[in-house]
Amino acid sequence: EVQLVESGGGLIQTGGSLRLSCAASGFTFGDYTMHWVRQAPGKGPEWVSEIHYRGSYSHYTDSVKGRFTTSRDNANDTLYLQMNNLKPEDTAVYYCAKPTFLSGVEFYDYWGQGTQVTVSS
Repeated sequence: EVQLVESGGGLIQTGGSLRLSCAASGFTFGDYTMHWVRQAPGKGPEWVSEIHYRGSYSHYTDSVKGRFTTSRDNANDTLYLQMNNLKPEDTAVYYCAKPTFLSGVEFYDYWGQGTQVTVSS
């Protein structure tokens, strides 16, 4: 059974830092590019970042570039998101997500339960 378990969220002041973790199990973690997605109150999901299955490269949405860094530990099947200089607009539930492909289309077949990040102004 595939499981993704996020942790590390919390209440933080503007300018602070948090490190999120996502513990993966039930699949070969090191074979997959992994993603972080967030959902702010009253809004739809927003893609945040992705990291190559070997950690060779990562990509970020423009609003977090230079502030967030995603990394992974394939030996321990764990994904991370280091978030620095947090802003109130970063307030959201953060999810790690495992992608899959069907007919050339990428979509997420598994998500974690999410971890709440709240940034106070």
